[in-house]
Amino acid sequence: MKLYFLLPLVTFCCVCSLVSSAQDVTETTRFTRADTLRGTLTPLRTCYDVKFYHLDVKFDLADRFISGSNRFKFAAVSDFNRLQFDLFENLHVDSVVYRSGKLPFKREANAVFVSFPENIKKGSSDEFTVFYSGHPTVTKRAPRDGGVVFSTDAAGKPFVATACEGTGASIWWPNKDHLSDEVDSMLISISVPTGLKNVSNGRLQQITDLKNGYTRFDWYVANPINNYNVAANIGDYTHFSDTYKGESGLLNLDYWVLPENKEKAVPQFKKSVPQMLAAFEYWFGRYPFYKDGYKLVDVPYPAMEHQGAIGYGGFLKGFPPNEMHAVGGKEVWDFIIVHESAHEWFGNNITAKDLADLWIHESFGTYAESLFIEYLYGKQAGQDYVAQNRAHIKNESAIVAPYHMNKMGSGEMYGKGSVLLNMVRIIINDDVKWRKILRGLNAQFRHRTVTYADIVNYISLQSGEKLNTIFDQYLRFKDIPKLELSTVKGELNCRWIADVKDFNMPIRLKFKDAEYQWIYPSSKFKPLGISGATKDNVEIDTANFLVKVEVR
Repeated sequence: MKLYFLLPLVTFCCVCSLVSSAQDVTETTRFTRADTLRGTLTPLRTCYDVKFYHLDVKFDLADRFISGSNRFKFAAVSDFNRLQFDLFENLHVDSVVYRSGKLPFKREANAVFVSFPENIKKGSSDEFTVFYSGHPTVTKRAPRDGGVVFSTDAAGKPFVATACEGTGASIWWPNKDHLSDEVDSMLISISVPTGLKNVSNGRLQQITDLKNGYTRFDWYVANPINNYNVAANIGDYTHFSDTYKGESGLLNLDYWVLPENKEKAVPQFKKSVPQMLAAFEYWFGRYPFYKDGYKLVDVPYPAMEHQGAIGYGGFLKGFPPNEMHAVGGKEVWDFIIVHESAHEWFGNNITAKDLADLWIHESFGTYAESLFIEYLYGKQAGQDYVAQNRAHIKNESAIVAPYHMNKMGSGEMYGKGSVLLNMVRIIINDDVKWRKILRGLNAQFRHRTVTYADIVNYISLQSGEKLNTIFDQYLRFKDIPKLELSTVKGELNCRWIADVKDFNMPIRLKFKDAEYQWIYPSSKFKPLGISGATKDNVEIDTANFLVKVEVR
């Protein structure tokens, strides 16, 4: 999750065919062959559906070298004898093994093309294993830049972690590196120098002393997981735990921190995590991964929403702004726990099929912060929090990026996206229905990958409101709509000016010191239909609606 420092008190974390003429793409956008190979679902990728990975990797920390294998168990979606998987070209493919034999392969950029000796038939189940090694990409700006972070703790011991959202999981392990294909389950085996521990996603199954100076930690993920969420976290960890009685029963809470941080972590985690879970289970429904449990893991970078193993860098010195926030002078809350854990519902439970739609993760994740505030301190406090998100909205580029190019949209997906969702709530004008929609999204699309249309159509259908043009204008185009007011023959008229054809959004106005009432402008001038309304005595609700107003 990329970090955008937009507000003095709030950090927004993380993060071919286009979207027809509705897509506003900046003219400077340039794509490479590597972008196409990563972003496009060609027949060489859609021919197989990966069901299970067994990732088995040894970390040589002294040499910053990794070696190991990944086993692909898949179902054939069509007949094929050739497929593509992905691995960054700085890592070496040692061999691809299939039924005890080695398969020929070719590489182009970060794509690997494997040929099979005979056709694999549609509907069949099969597997192959990729053996690989090399020096992975090292990053000092995770999660902004993907790769492996090599650092040390206060005692000088190794402190190492992976983070690869946006860049792609193939920066450190071989896989079908596309968000549309999540495995149903996974075994993660990480071998580290004896004396250190590895913490990954899922539940710890076994610790094995390999008798060669290394210890292997086996973690099993029982739920579907997207590739960039798979994590290795290596350090001199200490562990403590708790439980939470939630909507699906008892949820295991596990915390892995460096010894130097345990004294701070114990009271902070045991207070903040139950608060977060209570708020988000109320708004979004049951925590999606009871089988795997919930973990916070100390990491040497700010934060990351790794499924069931949230990367928590809140102990980093100088991390701006301070991860602890207060509402109206009341008790503080932990931004990292709240924002990153919101992704367990939006991002991990519901995952965008294409990186271009990362707003599904980040707009909802940022908006969830205000819902957390509302749950604890009341609706007005939550609305005040949303209002802060407007401070640095620049409307410089579209939130939805070009599809099939492994491209993320602009950082506006955080603040502007959260304001959009709050506007939709106001338009629906029924908080009971809005909560039902948020919970319904997580039930309808539980453990699934989704498209833009899946989310927008669901909200529109369940709300009974025509919301498609609203989402399109705010997400697919950089500019916000303009409400034009004009007096015609003594009567106040209005219309919308927008990029989206037939843009149609209700909005509120009021006479000074009166209650808000709704008007329903369209793309054509028409009377407001409110007796006595003039350009001088009405106020448009620009506090809650992100629009321009022009009076002629």
